[in-house]
Order: sequence, then structure tokens, then C-alpha cells
Amino acid sequence: MGRFWSVLFALFLVLVITGPMVGEARKCRSASHRFKGTCLSDTNCASVCKTEGFPGGDCKGLRRRCFCETHC
Repeated sequence: MGRFWSVLFALFLVLVITGPMVGEARKCRSASHRFKGTCLSDTNCASVCKTEGFPGGDCKGLRRRCFCETHC
């Protein structure tokens, strides 16, 4: 019976140390080629990005440029 608890405890330690294996999707960004002017609306930027084949986009940076996003 002691060996069972030792094996169970070792298995528990392995699970605690490694933690849950959760995959986090990375996002890649690319400056929009079709968006013109200063980017003031994330919704407008996302709709332009969709015409370029991206799933979405948003306004970024001090210059407020539209960046399209996709999963890497």
C-alpha cells in the first residue's frame, strides 16, 4: 500500500511542476496597405484588414497606423 501512495504522490508532483499545458496563439501584425490616413477607429481598421484577407486589425502606435493581425 505504501508503494501506491508513493507513485500517486510522484505523479501529483509531476503534474504540479509541469502545470497545465495551455497553448497560447501568437498574433502576427502587418501594417495595412489599403488603409489611408490616421487610424482613429479600430472597427474601421479591422474592416479594411478583412478586405486584405486578415481576420482583424487595430490602431497602434504614436502615429496611429492601422495594423492587421493574424494568427502565426
